[in-house]
Amino acid sequence: MNSLNSALSKKMAPALGASVLILLCIGAVTMAPERALALSPDLPRPEAAAANPRYEYVIGPQDTIDVSVFQIKDLTLEKIQVDGSGRILLPLIGTVIAAGKTAPQLADEIAERLRGKFVQDPQVVVMVRDAASQRVTVDGAVVKPGVYALMGPTTLLQAVALAQGPDNKYANLRRVILFRVEDGKRKSTVYNLADIRSGRTDDPDVRANDVVIVDGSNIKGAWREVLGALPGLAIFRPF
Repeated sequence: MNSLNSALSKKMAPALGASVLILLCIGAVTMAPERALALSPDLPRPEAAAANPRYEYVIGPQDTIDVSVFQIKDLTLEKIQVDGSGRILLPLIGTVIAAGKTAPQLADEIAERLRGKFVQDPQVVVMVRDAASQRVTVDGAVVKPGVYALMGPTTLLQAVALAQGPDNKYANLRRVILFRVEDGKRKSTVYNLADIRSGRTDDPDVRANDVVIVDGSNIKGAWREVLGALPGLAIFRPF
């Protein structure tokens, strides 16, 4: 059985890679209105992440941010893109490393470099306009499949909640697959979302560029073949 699963997984790898690439390129995909069911009350809502300080977003390369210095127009800039090395260029103070910092941390650093030498008491606010560096794709039997920004540490339940929860009519909560690339290899894990919701199983973290697929009767095409080839074990394994 293991050899059969391995052979099927290798056969489906090209289809999976193409599907993931398409998902990451097209952005959010919305289901038909009649399928847009209410978010399950058992799942954490997306806005809960913003209210919890644990979920503060860490800026990364290619993100777009706004920097505002109170009452100093020349130091207030919009749509600054963090470059590939994680840096931004600001008036007066020059290059600042933005990647790896939260918005408040970056604001504090900018204020510190402005203070005294350029501005007596700078009041700096940094806002993330476009979180391009940390995204997760949620697809399958969910209300609103799409590509979503990870605004800080996020669990599997919360990732599904970003897509407005599982489709109550079609979703198979006992078969939720997390795809990840580690060391250049695609790996998969099968999770039982029902067990996670009840507390019988830990809620795993998702990472940037992960793909979450909620199995269900509405899954078609390449995803159906890939999911059908996966074993029912909740451990990471390479394709």
